[in-house]
Amino acid sequence: MNHYQDINLIPDAEANLGFLWEKVFQQMHLAMTNNKTSSGISEVGICFPEYNSQSFPLGSKLRIFAQSADNLVNIDVDKYLKRLSDYTRFTSIKAVPTNVSQYALFMRKQFDTNALRLAKRRAKRKGETIEQALEYYSDFRDRDTRLPYINTISLSTDRRNKFRLFIEREFVDSPSSGNFNCYGLTSRDKDKQATVPWF
Repeated sequence: MNHYQDINLIPDAEANLGFLWEKVFQQMHLAMTNNKTSSGISEVGICFPEYNSQSFPLGSKLRIFAQSADNLVNIDVDKYLKRLSDYTRFTSIKAVPTNVSQYALFMRKQFDTNALRLAKRRAKRKGETIEQALEYYSDFRDRDTRLPYINTISLSTDRRNKFRLFIEREFVDSPSSGNFNCYGLTSRDKDKQATVPWF
């Protein structure tokens, strides 16, 4: 990852950071989906430089990375964030600093948080009725997580259901060039992971 661009979110009384993350991230997902490669991956990775911020878990800045400046030009942040121009400011495309010594992986983390869904899976797997499976999960509590998340909608399905995209960060000492999905996140598969510079 040799080039980057920062997108700063600017909340106000009518649009808080949670709302802005949802809108900005959906537009960036659309941009990456519209610019994916023939193998269905994105040439752009994302980073949350203020991850675990005191004021808001994801902070107020999104950083996008690519191997070349042209990849970032093709994403066309201005086009996709035009209707959010009152709430966003972005920098020009810049070269990644040469003194970067740390790298980060930003990945999706999925949780089994729905007792009914778990019960349906158990009923099918164990040959139980739904009632029996629900009894098994009678003391189940929806699991809480401390990981930051963004409410988003998948563009890869016909169902337009919102879901929470939980985002996990892991630091590594050396870069690796794997795959980014159309959310700009890397795979959990160690052989396919792609890092972004951390600075």
